[in-house]
Amino acid sequence: MALGLGGFRYTDAVMWQSLLFFILLSSRSALGQISYSISEEMPKGSMVGNIAQDLGLDLKRLKSGKARAFFGDNPEYIELNKDRGMLLIKETIDREFLCAKATLCALHLQMILENPIEMYTITVEVTDINDNSPLFQTEEIRFEISEAAIPGARFMLERAMDADVGINDLQSYSLKPTDHFVLELENHADGGKSVQMILQKPLDREKQEKLTLLLTAMDGGEPALSGTVQIHVNVLDVNDNAPVFMQKVYKASIIENSPKGSKLTAVSASDADEGINGQVTYYISNTDKNVKDLFIINLNSGEITLNGHIDYEKTTHFQFDIQAKDQGGLSDSCKIMIDVLDINDNKPAITILSMSTSISEESPPGTIIAMIKVNDPDSGANGQVHCTVSEHIPFIINSPSNNFFSMLTVHELDREREAEYNITVTCSDEGLHHYPPALLSIYTYQM
Repeated sequence: MALGLGGFRYTDAVMWQSLLFFILLSSRSALGQISYSISEEMPKGSMVGNIAQDLGLDLKRLKSGKARAFFGDNPEYIELNKDRGMLLIKETIDREFLCAKATLCALHLQMILENPIEMYTITVEVTDINDNSPLFQTEEIRFEISEAAIPGARFMLERAMDADVGINDLQSYSLKPTDHFVLELENHADGGKSVQMILQKPLDREKQEKLTLLLTAMDGGEPALSGTVQIHVNVLDVNDNAPVFMQKVYKASIIENSPKGSKLTAVSASDADEGINGQVTYYISNTDKNVKDLFIINLNSGEITLNGHIDYEKTTHFQFDIQAKDQGGLSDSCKIMIDVLDINDNKPAITILSMSTSISEESPPGTIIAMIKVNDPDSGANGQVHCTVSEHIPFIINSPSNNFFSMLTVHELDREREAEYNITVTCSDEGLHHYPPALLSIYTYQM
């Protein structure tokens, strides 16, 4: 029996597109944006886009302006070829390594020119190809099911994982043979689906003590890729009540950087059976190995505790399934949703993208002398950055774009009155963390 998960059809072909617009900051500087789309796994040297042509720049301008690409703390997957005016693949890009399951995956960089200073923000979307098969994390699934189980009894199955996204992600399951069991997919409010095996024909231990089934997971790529796992059923005598969770969804929150061993919540399921058939044990299921390593559950009490380090800047939310199983093999499941709370644990980091070390005294007000980027990965007020410069100097600092700051003159300069300025730039977030000031030296000269 095959079941579809749904999804949109994507093309595996490389999509080339670009969007260009300029924002004129002053007569001596410019700030613009351009976007490209490429497929993952393109070989080194492949063209991302003709940046010179798309921006309307002459190749001589790239050379005279000492054009360079700025990546910040990101890996340099793309390089700028000034001789050809093109962006090229420098390192093969694995979308799953770069963005995991994020639907939109993109690289962000800036191209800086000098004399006059110009900056262009470049976004390169990385699209998915079907290079990962659905994968079950266990080699086999085992159940012990009572022959007294009635048709309609449900058994939670291990869900397959697929690192791809969109149509290349997991789409359907099938189960063979279907003499006793059929599959059913249960939709969750978050868009996820759980897989259950439903008994449709009573088991008879005296006729067949063991059953072997094959569960197949398929994605929607062309060609489609698949993964399988065997299900072994051992038929037992009498266990006619399954565990039932007190809640279907448990919610908890935890502050990032909480110590290992911190308690999050506890789940609870009851079983109406007596003796060994009423003993319930708890397991984390239907999630990847990293989450299983990060959280642990007490098999008997259902208490969930932190077993590793949580960083809000990397992950803001976790969710996974808990399975309660009795000793007869019947089970129930619930969902755990954990929100990570941010603390102000990152200082603003100042990067000087470009700076003029000298300026003519005849330069008009509004001349840009430096371009600065400030990064603070914290959220909300903890990540909102403000920058100031030294007082009583003819320079100000403003922010033409998020996280980018320009320093410019506010009135005409007079070399005979002041030939040199030492400027201190101080940036702070609203959580009152300060980064050591950046110092700039500017000389005025006579034309």
